Amino acid sequence: MGGKKMKIEGKYLYAVIQEAEDLQYGNIGIDGESVYLISGNQIAAVVSNFSNGKIRPERRHIAEHQAVLKRLMEKETPLPITFGVIAEGAKEIKRILSLNRKSFAEQLRRVNGKVEMGLRVTWDVTNIFEYFVNTHAEIRVARDQFLGKNRVPTQEDKIEVGRLFDRTLQEDREEHTDRVEAILSSACYEIKRNVPRNERDVMNLACLVGREAVDKDFEAAVFEAARGFDNNYSFDFNGPWAPHNFVDVELTI
Repeated sequence: MGGKKMKIEGKYLYAVIQEAEDLQYGNIGIDGESVYLISGNQIAAVVSNFSNGKIRPERRHIAEHQAVLKRLMEKETPLPITFGVIAEGAKEIKRILSLNRKSFAEQLRRVNGKVEMGLRVTWDVTNIFEYFVNTHAEIRVARDQFLGKNRVPTQEDKIEVGRLFDRTLQEDREEHTDRVEAILSSACYEIKRNVPRNERDVMNLACLVGREAVDKDFEAAVFEAARGFDNNYSFDFNGPWAPHNFVDVELTI
């Protein structure tokens, strides 16, 4: 007689932390499941039960994942796991912890007592191309030459002006980011440049900052950097976050 296969209870992973006592975080996990620790060799995985196979990146699920990381950040800095990682069970979790113990331990030491802060600087202007025309003579001359009212621009003309604009945009980004990083470096352990999300982004920085330095040193450095720019620029910093940009948690499941 054929029997039903036993359903294996999966474990959804949120983060890796230093081994602690048998902590329970309450029902704050994916689908309201209880969040707890599975420990192994001085390292612990923060997990909740999950038996639905794969998980969809719905807004609700992503918010629940982030809520767990936020809770962990109240007391320590975890190694965050990418959304959607599910192991087969506790045995598999302990195997992962054992295989990666050295890497996890080194990275936990590296981020201990630190948090990630984000800084996004944007051009706060109505029309980014017109702003560059008004502030860069080279683009203004090219615009008048190729796109002037007295001629019908060809596709090649438009492409040429577009290339000049893109090159100048990138040069300005590099120059502005160098200036800002030089000021922020005294308040940050590390700074990572992320790819701008859209044309108006001047820079999108991730900063590894000491927990105790966020409200004083880091914020002061941001305001000091902002003073070097006029009202055509907007500075927006956010955090603290788990150090997503400064850890490399590779899991083979």
